[in-house]
Amino acid sequence: MGEIKLMKGNEAIAEAAIRVGCDAYFGYPITPQSEVMEYLAAEKPEERTGMVLLQAESEIGAINMIFGAASAGKKVMTSSSSPGISLMQECISYIAGAELPCVIVNVVRGGPGLGTIQPSQADYFQSVKGGGHGDYRLLVLAPDSVQEMSDHVKLGFDLAFKYRNPVMIQSDGVIGQMMEKVEFFDPIPRSTEIQPWATLGRKGMRKKNVITSLDLDPYQNEMHNHFLQEKYRKMEMDEVRFEEYNCEGKLDYLIVAYGCSARVSKKVIEYAKNEKGLNIGLLRPITLFPFPKLQIEKLSKNVKAILSVEMSAGQMIEDIKLTVGKGVRVEHYGRYGGVVHNPEDVWNGFKEIFLNE
Repeated sequence: MGEIKLMKGNEAIAEAAIRVGCDAYFGYPITPQSEVMEYLAAEKPEERTGMVLLQAESEIGAINMIFGAASAGKKVMTSSSSPGISLMQECISYIAGAELPCVIVNVVRGGPGLGTIQPSQADYFQSVKGGGHGDYRLLVLAPDSVQEMSDHVKLGFDLAFKYRNPVMIQSDGVIGQMMEKVEFFDPIPRSTEIQPWATLGRKGMRKKNVITSLDLDPYQNEMHNHFLQEKYRKMEMDEVRFEEYNCEGKLDYLIVAYGCSARVSKKVIEYAKNEKGLNIGLLRPITLFPFPKLQIEKLSKNVKAILSVEMSAGQMIEDIKLTVGKGVRVEHYGRYGGVVHNPEDVWNGFKEIFLNE
């Protein structure tokens, strides 16, 4: 058993970054994720592991530092919240185009614009569809607990280096600020491995390495895009992750929800079963990209309808509808603008939509 601590989700992200052997963290404070950098500063990771911690002058500065350090083959991470992630989008596209591994954490807050500092899930489109320019994809992990905030840092770096692609941990202000028990993995020493593609200076007679997302020849750039799309298809084949809750046996309805909305939905499912005799299942996407299409399609064949529960005006619901087609009724329930729904809210919404009560 690993070391167990009681801490916030944001703190778990930071502690996991140290333990996973992260070489550097570059960031800029913004509510509700500022505890990530605050925890790192208090823990002095440079003394524990030699990890570099630097507060950049802005979110734009932080993500460009990530670009530079990732180009050297280093294990690097940043974190921010919705408006800050928006500022990073141009460089995230560059990083994806240059095929560089890194982990980016988004602790989502309500918008649009500066909005509020309260929790939201309204950045789904931005993270899953590619918030910057060009045909790129991020591999997106969606934790629903403080435990997964820690676990997804380790998983995120594994996937980032496996595919040479940025990985986003898409959390929200609820998971970032809540306190839970978390069991940490054993510390991993910082790697001394030299990545064959890294720009560490030409040594010996090897061919020089060039890291760039620029290719002025349209045909060569098209070939590069074909390669990237094939990589994304491989992610969709091999990296789909999800949790099923109460999905055994015959279901009346299916809820699809991630993050804190999935936790709320579990309470709704328990109430519906114990008090109303309704059997409702939950499919929780752990990867938002790749999306668990096949499993949702499978479960949709034997239910009356599907409810997408999101803290947004309805974004994930579009992927659910594309997955199941026109033959299955799919509805949305959500609160937005920073309002967090509770089990009673979701149950009342469910009754109004499906039971006409």
